[in-house]
Amino acid sequence: MIRILMTSDVHACIVPYSYATKKEEQIGLAKAAHLIRRLRDENTIVIDNGDMLEGSPLSYYHFQKNREKKNPFSQLMNMTGYDFYNLGNHDFNFSEEVLFDHMNTLEMPCITANVRYQGKPLSEPYRILNIGGKKIALFGVMTHFVPNWEKEENIRDLEFEDAFACTKRIVADIKEKEKADYIIGVYHGGMERDPQTGEETEVQTSENQGYRMCTEIDGIDVLLCGHQHHPMEGKLNDTVFIQPAQDGKQIALVEIDEDDITAKLLETDDVAEQDILSFIQKEEEECQEWLDQPLGETAIDLNITDEDDARLHKSQVITFLNKVCEDCSSADISGNALFLHARGFKKQITMRDLVSTYVFPNTLVVKEVTGRILKEYLEKCAEFWDVQDGRIIVEKHHDFPTPLHFNYDMLDGIEYVIKVSNPIGQRITQLTRNGTDIKEGDVFTLCINNYRAAGGGGFTMLRDAKTVKEIQRNVVEIIADYITKVKVIDFEPVHNIKIEI
Repeated sequence: MIRILMTSDVHACIVPYSYATKKEEQIGLAKAAHLIRRLRDENTIVIDNGDMLEGSPLSYYHFQKNREKKNPFSQLMNMTGYDFYNLGNHDFNFSEEVLFDHMNTLEMPCITANVRYQGKPLSEPYRILNIGGKKIALFGVMTHFVPNWEKEENIRDLEFEDAFACTKRIVADIKEKEKADYIIGVYHGGMERDPQTGEETEVQTSENQGYRMCTEIDGIDVLLCGHQHHPMEGKLNDTVFIQPAQDGKQIALVEIDEDDITAKLLETDDVAEQDILSFIQKEEEECQEWLDQPLGETAIDLNITDEDDARLHKSQVITFLNKVCEDCSSADISGNALFLHARGFKKQITMRDLVSTYVFPNTLVVKEVTGRILKEYLEKCAEFWDVQDGRIIVEKHHDFPTPLHFNYDMLDGIEYVIKVSNPIGQRITQLTRNGTDIKEGDVFTLCINNYRAAGGGGFTMLRDAKTVKEIQRNVVEIIADYITKVKVIDFEPVHNIKIEI
């Protein structure tokens, strides 16, 4: 029997510990490594499916404070014993130099076939393996949507081919040239439709194309997915698919026994590998000390106890973040989202609070927008809500299969009303600045993060707007400096957004 073990979207989560709560959790590469080592035999292929470098406070600490040192995450992948790796979109967050240092450190082959660097492919189109007397063709692709999110300087020399088109071509080549017993695809991307019903689960942008791959490309025996952070397993047409949860919570297990192919999601073990923990211990201790550094205090309530309510009634955490953005950019208007599981700030604010609230390595961009573009932006934000049984809820596609709460921005510098029961595109019923109606031709400067400025989340109206300036500093660093400067956060609460049925 042939066995495949795969992790995906570990997001630099190494230790089995919540940085926000300081409690042990069933997460992290150290625990995943124990399960991998326990299950591995001579007929096992072990694969990581990308997004290893970004996502934890440890990653933030390393790339902000210890960037001159070799990143530990690549070395830990070597210690875990992966046979192959595929790249994910967040592996491009820090620069081409960091990306290639990562790739050059790894002691296993890259299988990402749809990315080219200076015109040359990062990987061979596929690999042929002979395991257990069977011939396996293995290939990898990743979501080609990276240029829609990433800072241009981080991917200047890179090209991303459409993942579906690349997969279709590779599978055709394998079928023509090889007599493979099994074709295995590794895709850093997920399902754009419900595998059971075929119903769309997101806007069909081509960010995720797993459903198309399974239904429109004949010959893929197994498709190992990622990117969406949504556990799923099953069979679609003749293709077995599986996708594990993020942060090392689960491992995807596929077992091939002649014509019987099964897929199962495994929760990671209670045991964490000591060599993994020991390797990272010194930098982890430094990170913990840094996280507990006090930055300042707040005189108003900036704690988050109910995320949905904090979005529905705009928590003053967002008001504060917008004030920081306006302060450093001098923009007229600013917009921020409340990220998933954001904890907000206690009375004494530490770096732990900060990196648990603003979790992405964003920078800031100032755009010039007209009243028309501003309204389009707000209408797109308003799609986040829906009405059910007489109450306002989060629209289902923003909750499932991947939580998209980062695509609901709340703006300061203006006042507006969202009427959720109105048709999409007609929900902004009032839009003013300092009490004066905003006209289509009015012009403003708008400060947003680089993901949103690049059109991330389907906000193409912002991507196409004129860029006034870019602030090439990490947002967390900007917020920390602001708190350190003012010492005590204190302002009159701003309630400028009204959401009604």
